[in-house]
Amino acid sequence: MSGIYLARTNQKLSFTRIHLDQLKQAQSDTSWNKHALIESYNESVLFHLNSAYDAFLREVAELYKVDTESLDGYRSLAAELDRTGVESPELKQLSVLESDDSGWLHKMMAAYEACWHGSDKKEAITQTSSVSEIHVLQVNPDHAEDEQIIKEYEAWFESLSELINRLREGMQEW
Repeated sequence: MSGIYLARTNQKLSFTRIHLDQLKQAQSDTSWNKHALIESYNESVLFHLNSAYDAFLREVAELYKVDTESLDGYRSLAAELDRTGVESPELKQLSVLESDDSGWLHKMMAAYEACWHGSDKKEAITQTSSVSEIHVLQVNPDHAEDEQIIKEYEAWFESLSELINRLREGMQEW
């Protein structure tokens, strides 16, 4: 195993931490573009969180000798492992997390996906949505929930970091 994706995962987690710190600083900014900075960092945090997750999936694929370049999310990794008859305990855990509509991983991925869409109205937060997802969908959010969003991002970052570390420990025993 070359460890390219292990390094990439760590790099993306580090970038997430940097952008979270910048997002917090933007909250106290007094310049005319404060809200643009906040929205920019909101999306960059989501980008790096999602990229860290994607790199980790490729890290798992690398361990099981699956072509990392052909992957498109955990479902394609699962299909490739099924095709080769390999079982992955890591993938089982990720499957449970991704399919839980009210769980942090599902919400993180939905918030990232929301970056690619837009809306001009405020939506209600539901059990399966997140403050972050609703915020990035809005073209001109009112920033009333900015502190909540930061807390949500920090929780997702901690959860993703803990998940990766826990699964890596299991992969090393392998």
